[in-house]
Amino acid sequence: MKYVLVMWLCSALPGNDCKLIEPEFIHFKDYYGCSTYGYEYSTELVTNFSKEFVNEYRAYTKFACMEQSEYKQET
Repeated sequence: MKYVLVMWLCSALPGNDCKLIEPEFIHFKDYYGCSTYGYEYSTELVTNFSKEFVNEYRAYTKFACMEQSEYKQET
């Protein structure tokens, strides 16, 4: 089974929606690889944002690893 990583950049402020983002790698041969990459990439993103940005927008990421057959990319 192959997996697709789907990620969002979010704000905990009321009225702000999560925005779909595309990481460098999105296709994985197993769930483990997808999940560990999702956590590593999330850490990389947040630590590269300024402290002020994260605090002001209460920025965070979320992600899901979906079976390739379940994933339908929006067009």
